[in-house]
Amino acid sequence: MLGRGTWPEAGRIAEVLRAETVGGALLLAGAVVAVAWANSPWASSYAAVRDFGIGPEALHLHLSLATWAADGLLAIFFFVAGLELKREFVAGDLRDPRRAAVPVAAACGGVILPALVFLTVARGTPGAAEGWAIPTATDIAFALAVLAVLGRFLPAALRTFLLTLAVVDDLIAIVIIAVVYTADLSPMPLLAALIPLGLFTLLVQRRIRSWWLLLPLAAATWILVHASGVHATVAGILLGFAVPVLRSRKAGGPEAGPGLAEHFEHRFRPLSAGVAVPLFALMSAGVAVGGVAGLRSTVSDPVALGVFAGLVLGKPAGVMLATWLVSRFTHADLDTDLSWLDVLGLSLLAGIGFTVSLLIGELAFGTGETADHVKIAVLAASLTASLLAAIVLRLRNRAYRRIHEEETRDDDHDGIPDIYQRG
Repeated sequence: MLGRGTWPEAGRIAEVLRAETVGGALLLAGAVVAVAWANSPWASSYAAVRDFGIGPEALHLHLSLATWAADGLLAIFFFVAGLELKREFVAGDLRDPRRAAVPVAAACGGVILPALVFLTVARGTPGAAEGWAIPTATDIAFALAVLAVLGRFLPAALRTFLLTLAVVDDLIAIVIIAVVYTADLSPMPLLAALIPLGLFTLLVQRRIRSWWLLLPLAAATWILVHASGVHATVAGILLGFAVPVLRSRKAGGPEAGPGLAEHFEHRFRPLSAGVAVPLFALMSAGVAVGGVAGLRSTVSDPVALGVFAGLVLGKPAGVMLATWLVSRFTHADLDTDLSWLDVLGLSLLAGIGFTVSLLIGELAFGTGETADHVKIAVLAASLTASLLAAIVLRLRNRAYRRIHEEETRDDDHDGIPDIYQRG
């Protein structure tokens, strides 16, 4: 388990991680600005900006900026997640079921156990069960931003594991959002959404990439899904899954280079990581703490405690347990260079549940005191998970440096040291 992947896949993962790391820094900046603004003397202006309505009323799209961020911008985030997930399982190292089993099982464990921890801690509280899914998702941008500070030399296999785990549990989260948090379903708009989605699929399968054809179809799909009552971010994941990963035989097949999914990923990942997610953080993370009294109220709220415990305790325990079960029942062993302490460090990072946790918190509790307590709990849990992961990963930093030197050494160029190959 967690062995080294192929060189091409390692290079592609490194490129993805660089983009997401920059996005994570911007996300953190957006969150800090939002919290500072919401607790400043100008807090009323933050609320006014967040609640400002814009959009065509005739299409039922006169929405607040906060709703546009949650429903519109995060659709871009999930579109990229869909592209990434499909590429991993069609053309990446994870097309091998043996490699895919570990991160997929870890993602499932990291969804089930946090939900059970939340329900246990918050049991008996009226309405609390609505929030069971809040601690189930990992924020990949936030987690990778932490990794950029802590784990410059973290082995590629561990980075790939964290990236894949986060993408898979984002997919699980979008399924939960579509199934659990759809209160009023309108079948006709949902069925109508199949028309632009089908046309979009037909065009991309024919490798047509003209924006003036694809963008209106994607927008129409999003509008109709939004009108159906299903959360509009579901449109993003469906559009991402529609894009082909491999080149057609006419275009030279897989050996001819990147397919359309990778082309779209290069174009949209900077928009997702650098604009969509940070703006969502700016619109959603702002919560008035209320000083000592506010913190005391949050700590005494079982819902907030359930969210915190689910992310900080349930998430790493679920990831660790699922990974150990795969090892136990498949007789797979960890790579000889790694230890279970490394898996613990990554499992703690998985407890950073910022973006999707905030989104599900809004869907579950709307606005009000409980919703504010959930935001504070998500922020506090993400910070705590980061600090705990820092402690664990730092213990292995010397081993990571040695593995990094081995991974970056290139012995395939007639004995010429890799430093000269890179110029």
